[in-house]
Amino acid sequence: MTESSIPQTALGDLRVVEMGQLIAGPFCGQLLGDMGADIIKIEPPGAGDPMREWGSGTDKVWWEVIARNKRSVSVNLRVPEGQALARRLIAQADVLIENFRPGTLEKWGLGPDRLLAEQPGLIIARMSGYGQTGPYADRAGFGGIGEAMGGWRYIVGEPDRPPSRMGVSIGDTLTATYGCMGILAALHVRNRTGQGQVIDAALYESVLQVMESLVPEYDRAGIIRERAGSILKGIAPSNVYRCKDGEFMIGANKDSLWQRLAEAMGRPELAQDPRFATHVARGTNQAEIDALIEDWTRTLTIAEVEAKMIEAAIPAGRVYRAPDMLEDPHFAAREAIVTVPTERFGDLRMQGTFPKFSVTPGSVRRPAPARPGQDNAQVLGELLGLGAQELAELEKAGVI
Repeated sequence: MTESSIPQTALGDLRVVEMGQLIAGPFCGQLLGDMGADIIKIEPPGAGDPMREWGSGTDKVWWEVIARNKRSVSVNLRVPEGQALARRLIAQADVLIENFRPGTLEKWGLGPDRLLAEQPGLIIARMSGYGQTGPYADRAGFGGIGEAMGGWRYIVGEPDRPPSRMGVSIGDTLTATYGCMGILAALHVRNRTGQGQVIDAALYESVLQVMESLVPEYDRAGIIRERAGSILKGIAPSNVYRCKDGEFMIGANKDSLWQRLAEAMGRPELAQDPRFATHVARGTNQAEIDALIEDWTRTLTIAEVEAKMIEAAIPAGRVYRAPDMLEDPHFAAREAIVTVPTERFGDLRMQGTFPKFSVTPGSVRRPAPARPGQDNAQVLGELLGLGAQELAELEKAGVI
């Protein structure tokens, strides 16, 4: 890119080739694209990334989020001609993202050793179930498997039921986020040294990173954290409580917050009650304190409880669903939800870009590509100098 063409975004001078599929690799690309990077997504000719067909309902709209700010190029990576095209595209990029099974890039002649020998400044982010090394590296791994191995699944759900899933693909998105973080750190190193490197982000290790004190608690005291439903054992009060017209979240586990909550409930004496006066005591009597609070909240509406919590400066909030988000003035004020014009579905509301930048804000600059390879002519012509005739011959041969 020339200096004059660099958009005023945080990563506007960065070009990324994304060769991932499904969630981890593509979400990493989404994060970088939202911050301004030029994302060239390589999809298989024909059906493209399976994410195009994922999501609930008749209209599959997940793709419109995860593929926004990307240009689609269809390249058959399983044939030598396609692999050669991919190498030429990567040679024009700063970053390569991939989340295939370990060994796949090497099989295609696109392994890091070869790519870095040709392009020492390249940053390669590799996302996989178990990492690129170790005895499990060759195993197939999806996000749910990483969540199970990393400790997440065992502690989620009700104590008397089997482990639950969170409701979103947290293992994949955590891995993508750590991969993105690794890319940004590697770019910082490259700015100092000119040297690229490989980022190895495993699904199970990404989950393990957010497991707080789960491992040292066992190592030190033999404590195995168990499923506890809607509470964090020993931290009280912090729960969702039923009101007349729905549910409301209150977090008042700090001593001063509990004192203010007791006053808001009209029960100031509870703050001095030996069962609840200290953090440890409240944790020990967690079920009892939650029952007392819910006896109170059930006499009020959500709006009434919310007003009391705001007045008392207690962290609390409604339990939102999508309709609540679309109607909420705070979401609107911060553009947490944006409207994106899409080719297939018209104007579509979705989460905005994040985090917020004061000088170089992110944005949804282009909708997700409606068709695999819809940007073949632009990208392959712009970066590789391929003309219409050559593109037509490659398409006829099944290379693109």
